[in-house]
Amino acid sequence: QVQLVESGGGQVQAGGSLRLSCAASKSIRSINAMGWFRQGPGEQREFVASINSRNVTIYANSVKGRFTISRDNTKNTVDLQMNSLYPEDTAVYYCAANLYVASLISPGHWGQGTQVTVSS
Repeated sequence: QVQLVESGGGQVQAGGSLRLSCAASKSIRSINAMGWFRQGPGEQREFVASINSRNVTIYANSVKGRFTISRDNTKNTVDLQMNSLYPEDTAVYYCAANLYVASLISPGHWGQGTQVTVSS
């Protein structure tokens, strides 16, 4: 089992940047895949980005070139650097993890979420 705690959400104007961080309760070296999903108002939860234990990254088309996911094995964190934010990036962002599978197709663990609001 692993607990995930997100931080770094907030409010920013369009074009601005935010950095989200997800802290894991155990060494992330033992976690195969970690990443981020988001859920906007009235929308379904959607995939944003993932990174596996070999540092292979995957991004949703909507964030490619603007968001960067990274992992720090010494701090047991996975960060999401979000640049050039649009109002449509407004959502609750959730950290997710799979301990034994090197993808986030069906995450086994979720954080509580952190709100990101982008104003126009």
